[in-house]
Parts: sequence; C-alpha cells; structure tokens
Amino acid sequence: MNSVLLSIILVPILEIYLFIKIGSQIGAFNTILLIFITAIIGVYYARYEGLNTIRSGFTQILKNQTPAYEIVSGAAIAFAAVLLILPGFATDFLGFLLIFPFTRKLIFGNLKNKFETQKYKKDNLIDGEYEDIEDNDDRKI
Repeated sequence: MNSVLLSIILVPILEIYLFIKIGSQIGAFNTILLIFITAIIGVYYARYEGLNTIRSGFTQILKNQTPAYEIVSGAAIAFAAVLLILPGFATDFLGFLLIFPFTRKLIFGNLKNKFETQKYKKDNLIDGEYEDIEDNDDRKI
C-alpha cells in the first residue's frame, strides 16, 4: 500500500485516539485549549525561525556559498507550521521537532556534507582546448 495513503488513514486514527486519552485525563475544555495554544505558539515560533533561516541564507549567499541547508530548513519550517496548525497532538509533536533548530540539525545535518561532496565532484573537471579543422574540399559527408 502506498505510504501516503497509509499515513492519510493512520494519522487521523492516531490523533483521535490521543484526543480521547488526553481528553479523559485533563478534560475536554483543557484539551481544546491546549490544541489552540500549541497552534498559536507554534506558528509564532515558526515565523521567528523562518526569519532566522532567511537571514542565515542571505549570509551564506553573501559569503558566495550555496545555502543548501537553509533551503531545506526553510521547507521543513513551513511543513512544521502546517503540522502545528492542524489539530492534534502527534502532528504538534512532529511539528515542534521540525521547528527547533537542534532537532532540525540532527535530522538534516548531514545534508550540507553531502552537498559539498557533490559540489566537489562536479567541480572536478578536466579542462582542455579544441580546434576546428576545416577541410579544403567542397565535399560534404
């Protein structure tokens, strides 16, 4: 079965299960309040981290370096903001994991090393010269 289809089915089931379990412990009103609080805090923190990532990307560009980590980090922050807006505790947990810089570096940290290795392989070219030699014959092949 396709993993996207499986996640579309399993994520809401997990969220409903967590709503029931947490709601029975802390109450329905507190559960709803907690969902709104995590969404609001998450979106504001995502905005803050997004601006930091843009600033870091511009710094990398000014240093004449490719901001590969910053691009992936920005996409992860945008995805985390979507996860935090969606109601649920599992999506909020995953969203907060993607928003915090420490865990984001753990997840995407080796991307910079891979990109630099590929850049080195791409720059490892052999330079040469060529010269077109014209035939004096009017024959065409």
